[in-house]
Amino acid sequence: RAAHSPKMMENKVFLSFTFYSTILILKMYVVAIITGQVRLRKKAFANPEDALRNGGVQFCREDPDVERCRRAHRNDMENIFPFLFLGAIYSLLDPSPAVARIHFLIFCVGRIIHTIAYLLRLKAPTRSVAYGVAQLPCFSMALQILLATTPYW
Repeated sequence: RAAHSPKMMENKVFLSFTFYSTILILKMYVVAIITGQVRLRKKAFANPEDALRNGGVQFCREDPDVERCRRAHRNDMENIFPFLFLGAIYSLLDPSPAVARIHFLIFCVGRIIHTIAYLLRLKAPTRSVAYGVAQLPCFSMALQILLATTPYW
């Protein structure tokens, strides 16, 4: 069992944030692996050396399915990275653990549904609704951070 800092273990909000953040980062790794698998299956490589190793320089090309995976991954980076900052700072504001957990859960589930909708081409507006729902806790956390820090600007 890993050694735990007693102080960190006292902050239930931060532990909840850490749990959901780790799930999201693992999800991003899975999307990266899927992208690589689609590249191999479709023989569509970004670099000539990869194409040469997998059949020839003619396979250094773009593919719509690979690009879809890349867009899903880029969208994760555009949304999960800000969440990591907001959630960490929000955890320091001593919010209600139950309310904080709801923020983190909604974001996490929204991002998972967004990725599934993206990769499986689910019918619109599934992906955009998942995106919008996941943004709500981020805006809430950002607003609470601003309200807590306004006296210090």
